[in-house]
Amino acid sequence: MNTTLETTANPRPEELAFLGERLTAFNDSDVGASQRKALAVFVRDEDGAIVAGISGYTAWGWLYVQWLWVDERLRGRHMAGQMLEAAEQEAVARGCHGALIDTFNPNADKVYQRQGYQPFGTLADFPVGRSRIFLQKKLSPA
Repeated sequence: MNTTLETTANPRPEELAFLGERLTAFNDSDVGASQRKALAVFVRDEDGAIVAGISGYTAWGWLYVQWLWVDERLRGRHMAGQMLEAAEQEAVARGCHGALIDTFNPNADKVYQRQGYQPFGTLADFPVGRSRIFLQKKLSPA
């Protein structure tokens, strides 16, 4: 088989979907189906606009919080903690036993630790001058 190596900043959506399908098939055969399911929590204002939110997913018994954002006007009001608690409750209802989040923001790190997340790893200079911190939390049924 002859092959070529291609590097691109503009992969086609169908190419990315193909990679995702192939990796999912491999992982399913290797460790079992992930049961991956999206999970989002939104906070809306009186007009219905999103002013805070979480986006992530559950898979293999874990909640992964990929994005967490709070509008500047709501910061300091424990909104992140409330959203995390809601996401964790849904994850437990889905059978999850753990949660994972990462950040390179020192303030966010403090918020997550106050919510019971414990650091388990760091990646220095990601971005340069900061460290990316990986945190986890054991989830238990209420």
